[in-house]
Amino acid sequence: MCAKAYDTGWGGVVFKTIGFFIANEVSPRFDHLVKEDTGFIGFKNMEQIAEHPLEENLTALRRLKEDYPDKVLIASIMGENEQQWEELARLVQEASADMIECNFSCPQMTSHAMGSDVGQSPELVEKYCRAVKRGSTLPMLAKMTPNIGDMCEVALAAKRGGADGIAAINTVKSITNIDLNQKIGMPIVNGKSSISGYSGKAVKPIALRFIQQMRTHPELRDFPISGIGGIETWEDAAEFLLLGAATLQVTTGIMQYGYRIVEDMASGLSHYLADQGFDSLQEMVGLANNNIVPAEDLDRSYIVYPRINLDKCVGCGRCYISCYDGGHQAMEWSEKTRTPHCNTEKCVGCLLCGHVCPVGCIELGEVKFKKGEKEHPVTL
Repeated sequence: MCAKAYDTGWGGVVFKTIGFFIANEVSPRFDHLVKEDTGFIGFKNMEQIAEHPLEENLTALRRLKEDYPDKVLIASIMGENEQQWEELARLVQEASADMIECNFSCPQMTSHAMGSDVGQSPELVEKYCRAVKRGSTLPMLAKMTPNIGDMCEVALAAKRGGADGIAAINTVKSITNIDLNQKIGMPIVNGKSSISGYSGKAVKPIALRFIQQMRTHPELRDFPISGIGGIETWEDAAEFLLLGAATLQVTTGIMQYGYRIVEDMASGLSHYLADQGFDSLQEMVGLANNNIVPAEDLDRSYIVYPRINLDKCVGCGRCYISCYDGGHQAMEWSEKTRTPHCNTEKCVGCLLCGHVCPVGCIELGEVKFKKGEKEHPVTL
């Protein structure tokens, strides 16, 4: 699979996490969430780390580097104590890896000495980063868990321990579905289930939030971040870059759509760079952070009313129902023409109507300043 990724055009691979622990996996091990008739938007997995013996994985690393010497090979490792972290770092360097990623964040490990329990402890993260640096001279990323309130604290601990960058995010602890007849979580493993990692498009907002917070922290501003979480398209990739990710990693998107999504990503990003006047991806890294401000600094002086394109409207009534039952009863409805109309006397400009419209016929419209507010240019 790694060779296929290289052959398809990916610049590097992160080899599935290896360690002295040999995983004994369950079957089945996946579940998903769907939205109407779309493909899944969220994906749950109960896998742990590589289920092959350590030496077999090290042999695979050596072979990959021999066959693809010009491609980046990152070894993901996970130990249970300082000695294991140090030894694993030494072994993967000897196996010709270019970089190490320390997995401090897998949420479904059967050992509490491993995975996201470690990633929630700044002290353990710092200690294990130091152990990895004792065992290897390779650049090292610390992979963060999103199952925490403040990722910056743990990222700073990784930096103190010698990490050369951060990878974020790993999967989110989750229960995706319950079988209503059997009253068991999904997937069902001999009548039981467990909490495990959630990934895919649904976690992208969570990943972007953590990346933005780390990138704008005074002590992490120049610390490299490898962005992970819900990347499927070139637009997704661009968003991660604009918020500060220097490199990108994709797994669930490949599982759903295949390795060739990289072709559209590369083509789309190339066109975007040209359209924006950038000479390289590096020029766009972090540019959106200037426009992410605290909630108290947002302009609250105006209302934007919706503009309805009746030529595109299909008369479904979704906007009317959502506004009447979940908004401010500002969307009026004509049964005769089956068309909506916005009552600006009631409308507060929340634009819920535009978000539920299935055909995109409701757009940002007239800007009206609130009573007593001075008019000024507004960027929408």
